[in-house]
Amino acid sequence: MEAGREAVRRWVALEHAADAGVLATAVRFTLEELASRAPGRSVEVRVPPYGAVQCIAGTTHTRGTPPNVIETDAQTWLAVSTGSLSWEAAWQQGTLRVSGHRADLSPYLPLA
Repeated sequence: MEAGREAVRRWVALEHAADAGVLATAVRFTLEELASRAPGRSVEVRVPPYGAVQCIAGTTHTRGTPPNVIETDAQTWLAVSTGSLSWEAAWQQGTLRVSGHRADLSPYLPLA
């Protein structure tokens, strides 16, 4: 957990230019943080190639692609999860790919 927090701090301090190891640790930590703060399985958040989590209480799925999916790149995910970029701004820029009526994380962000 502390390694994850430190990776996020380094990512911010390096003005989003951290190496791949720091980036991967920061993304995984923030995805886990989201899942712990918004437990559930109704929305899947994907940040390839670093990780994916299911979160937010509600209707769950058991097979195939879930009805509510959010996919983005690592830099965008860390920016919205730390508050340096708003959910709305990322969506308008087209860096968030969102499907499903429950796929809105703005009530849960920023995490840090």
